[in-house]
Amino acid sequence: MTPLVEMTGIEKRFPGVHALRNVQFDLYPGEVHALMGENGAGKSTLMKILSGIYPRDGGQIRVAGKPAAPSSPREAQDLGIGIIHQELSLMNDLTAAQNVLIGREPRRSFGRLDEAALNRQTAEIFAAMNLKIDPKSHVGGQTIARQQLIEIAKALSYRPRVLIMDEPTAALNDAEIAELFEVIAQLKADGVGIVYISHRMDEIKRIADRVTVMRDGAWIDTVPAAETPLSQIIALMVGREVSEQPPAVPDLSGAEVALKVEGLRRGHEIKDVSFEVRRGEILGFAGLMGAGRTEVARAIFGADLKDAGTITVHGREVRIRAPHDAVAAGIGYLSEDRKHFGLALDMSVRANIAMASLQRFTSRMGVLDEAGMEATAKDYIQRLGIRTPSDQQPARLLSGGNQQKVVIAKWLERDCDILIFDEPTRGIDVGAKSEIYRLLEQLAAEGKTIIVISSELPEVLRLSHRIAVMCEGRLTGILPGGAGTSQEQIMELATRREAVMAPTGD
Repeated sequence: MTPLVEMTGIEKRFPGVHALRNVQFDLYPGEVHALMGENGAGKSTLMKILSGIYPRDGGQIRVAGKPAAPSSPREAQDLGIGIIHQELSLMNDLTAAQNVLIGREPRRSFGRLDEAALNRQTAEIFAAMNLKIDPKSHVGGQTIARQQLIEIAKALSYRPRVLIMDEPTAALNDAEIAELFEVIAQLKADGVGIVYISHRMDEIKRIADRVTVMRDGAWIDTVPAAETPLSQIIALMVGREVSEQPPAVPDLSGAEVALKVEGLRRGHEIKDVSFEVRRGEILGFAGLMGAGRTEVARAIFGADLKDAGTITVHGREVRIRAPHDAVAAGIGYLSEDRKHFGLALDMSVRANIAMASLQRFTSRMGVLDEAGMEATAKDYIQRLGIRTPSDQQPARLLSGGNQQKVVIAKWLERDCDILIFDEPTRGIDVGAKSEIYRLLEQLAAEGKTIIVISSELPEVLRLSHRIAVMCEGRLTGILPGGAGTSQEQIMELATRREAVMAPTGD
């Protein structure tokens, strides 16, 4: 069988960086070929070369057996190559249909837009994906998960022979992932070849036929997915074994209550939520999409105004009307949407790390202590393993995992006592996840109070001393962390529609 894609000896250099070194990759019709590696391994760079975004500096590409050199995304589309980027490229002010068929809108006589045909064609694409999205609805009003599905529909509308999916499930819940996997199965049956980039190891076993592992810009190995243990794939990715066993849960019954939330309410999103977290504790929040976990965090942080409820920090009730009130009370919040709410993308790593603590680096005359900011940034770059050429590198040029580390460094430098991490490892590879897990455990051991919101149940179980579970805006139970709790117990509470009367699991 002739491969859909053959890439051999691929080279790519950026100023000061040899990004790809003699990389090989191939893809066959009806195959899901997973491309895996830590952040910075070169996965996305390789696929951007295939999809015409970057030119290659060496090597050969063949598409359906013929030499190819796509120099733009349009040329790649003409070759039957489509890509779904991890970062969304939708226009929020347009409707779903206008986004899906942009540049290819059906027209009536005299070039007038045929709105009815536009919406009908998009509805047909959504129906084939089993998506219940109104084509006439504006993208800006959709959740991040729905926007991701619209992005996928846009790519499929080109009917590609080769489809590159870069972290397509990062913002999806289990039901939406199942729907996407049904779409992938249908594409395989139609002979479409799929390049699947993901950090979720369980997904690879579920849908991949082969796995190619990259590390530090080089091809490491290509192995059959079904016969290769996950531990072996992880070892190929990071060059070492990574243990993800939950640590022993410490006895914190005598520790001070650092944060207490009572009767928190906001519209239909948060319904009378009460809980407390002790100094040195990691409290995980689990639940399905729409459960209200992020809404609780935003209300505590003052990003959204609560309708009712009290927030007590170290025994003192605090009034939080805006994020600066929360920061003044010692609360830091790492948002799930780091690009919009965590980083100033065009500013340097140094500036981003100092951003929440500028008063500390500013003299009475308003002069910034650049030397102090530089020393602080370099310290965090070393401590957190932030991969960057220098502390002056713009944050937008870092990988997703390294951007996340910069946000963590920002709040650590602010020395907040209470840290809320919303999806702290979204889009981060398995090696970097382990580093962040160890970092959070170290912070808790030092006396920080930590709340972790995660859609990945293994992550919640791996990190949490206790696990608060929500469903439809209500807290439905609090479970003990560690090996004594199962994913099934969490899911039972995540689908229970009645609220818990009193927190349990202390």
